[in-house]
Amino acid sequence: MKNLLEIEIGEIWVEGEISNLRRQASGHCYFTLKDAGAQVSCVLFRGTAARAQAQPEDGMQARLFGEVSVYEARGQVQLIVKQVEDAGLGDLQAKFEALKRKLDREGLFDPSLKKPLPRFPGTIGLVTSPTGAALQDMLNILTRRAPWVQPVLYPVTVQGKGAEVSIARAIEQLGEPEKYDLPRVDVMIIGRGGGSLEDLWNFNEELVARAIHACPIPLVSAVGHEIDFTIADFVADMRAPTPSAAAELVVPDAGELRTRVSRSADALQRAMENRLKHDTAILTSARRALMPRGADGAERALREPIQNLDRLRQDLKIASDSQLDDLQTKLREMGMLHAAHHPQRVMQRRAERLDHVRVLLERAGKNALQQSADRLQALTSLVRTLGPESTFARGFSITMDEAGRIITDASGVKEGELLTSKFAKGELKSRVGS
Repeated sequence: MKNLLEIEIGEIWVEGEISNLRRQASGHCYFTLKDAGAQVSCVLFRGTAARAQAQPEDGMQARLFGEVSVYEARGQVQLIVKQVEDAGLGDLQAKFEALKRKLDREGLFDPSLKKPLPRFPGTIGLVTSPTGAALQDMLNILTRRAPWVQPVLYPVTVQGKGAEVSIARAIEQLGEPEKYDLPRVDVMIIGRGGGSLEDLWNFNEELVARAIHACPIPLVSAVGHEIDFTIADFVADMRAPTPSAAAELVVPDAGELRTRVSRSADALQRAMENRLKHDTAILTSARRALMPRGADGAERALREPIQNLDRLRQDLKIASDSQLDDLQTKLREMGMLHAAHHPQRVMQRRAERLDHVRVLLERAGKNALQQSADRLQALTSLVRTLGPESTFARGFSITMDEAGRIITDASGVKEGELLTSKFAKGELKSRVGS
């Protein structure tokens, strides 16, 4: 197959966009040449690269002259490049440059907007893939350099369609943690490992750039390798060449801090010792110069300092007693306030209030019942006075027809009709005669 390709196709010109460029220490270059519908692996050996008119770069639109062959170890078709010509920037690179110019004109790259990183962060937000090597690299360095730091992982997808939405959402939510019930972080790192321009493209999206710009928390961009640059790098408060370098940037080295503290302590101790020696020498010289001679000279020289010392001691005692009295007064006030607000006292006051309310309710209930009973008694008397029983008691009666209707007019009854008359005691039936 190799012989067939080399003989039948041979050397040809191919045009496309260079991506996934890898430069080896040997000087050889390996990359992919692609267009909208296909891609082919390419190799540019060191000797040819030294004579090439242009050097291959990721995103570069290039015309390549080379020989089609097969890499037998992998069974892979490849183009052995013999000449490289720049055919203009590729589509992705052109989009990159256009967005970079747009955001730069809007001021998103302004150095005056860059927020300083905290010197001693306690919590660090990591916006990256939970399964990538970048996360492990950052955690290892943070643990080694600053074991007191608490990392907070916000897992996102860092490659592929829609990953920019996940990244932008993570930046927004970590920037307003209380709104989304997340822990507050002191600094944030967004990043991933290296890759081609296409692999890193989600960090070149405008959505991510504006999320970084709006983030109130200092943010470090750590995308790809040292040679990779993304739009996120320009907008972020600081750019780190790799995720590992970002972890080293945001935290101090505990070992270095211990060394600095130890050196500062030693320097302070030496300074204090030197000052004591200096002051002791001055005091000794002054004592020799001022001390009167004779047996009672020392006593005379010390009389006034002793009196001053006694006066100062008395003033200090008065001041301390006064301060102590003030503190004791405040302590008593606080004790009374505490006792007044003690749960037991509060419950006691509430129980007393409930008892008082219960007494009032019982009293009000009794009064209401008594008033209702009095009114009922009055109504009962009124009913007895105005009701039919009182009328019956005075000798009156009521006559009703068979249907129970009261007869008020004698002309309304018929002969032979059965009537009922009701008296105070009992009733009487009668039939109407002629």
